[in-house]
Amino acid sequence: MAGKVITISSVKGGVGKTTMTLNLAGIYCELGKKVLIIDLDLYSGGIAVSLNVKNTKDIYMMIDSLANNRFTELSKYVTSYNGNIDVLVAPRDPRMANKIESRYIPLIFDLAKKNYDVVLVDTSHVLNEINLTALDYSFMSLFIITNDVVDLKNMKSLISIFKDTDKKNYLILLNNSRDTGKDYLSLYDIRTIIKGNIDYTVSKNYYIKNIDKYTMAGEILTLNNSINVFHAKDVNNMKKMALDLIEEKRYKEAKDE
Repeated sequence: MAGKVITISSVKGGVGKTTMTLNLAGIYCELGKKVLIIDLDLYSGGIAVSLNVKNTKDIYMMIDSLANNRFTELSKYVTSYNGNIDVLVAPRDPRMANKIESRYIPLIFDLAKKNYDVVLVDTSHVLNEINLTALDYSFMSLFIITNDVVDLKNMKSLISIFKDTDKKNYLILLNNSRDTGKDYLSLYDIRTIIKGNIDYTVSKNYYIKNIDKYTMAGEILTLNNSINVFHAKDVNNMKKMALDLIEEKRYKEAKDE
């Protein structure tokens, strides 16, 4: 069975997309899944830095090989993080991002699905052609929002577009751990503003004070036993979300609604 592409996105920067992408990767890894993380935040991707992996090969090199009939196999362009997680990093030279065409995204996804159980795509918050193509060709998408008025208004606009275009294969995560000082609105208020449902929540308790220490070490939080025990409730919620994102039944229900 082909792997599943899950795109993690948002309508505002700084909401914790990259951290959540890595958390999901850690959960799937613990489930024995073979995972590829694709960094589509082409100008300022943080996956390589967050995992302390070398970016001597990147997505631009892969696309350049595809465009010039030099491509042979995906493994030549990905970097291993551990036995179950590989990474296709963003261009090490941001100028190369301008040369990446959206028409190659479906091809990359198809190649990835043949080699991995789960493909996690970390995007920027900009709805450009690259990111729209990624959303179109994903099995499911996860949108991360925070308790921020601008964030919520932008999400409301996007949900309206999704309703107009009959897009239903997406879930919404409210990340309260990103900025614990923002608690202006209740869950009811947030649902009312965005005119949509909140499928999952990460609580304020998951705020990791010394997260820079783990980033410097290139460590995925959900692969750290101490963090998993101390934050068991939030980690269990993320595990449920991870399973829901790759569930065939949920995908079919979204398509049939």
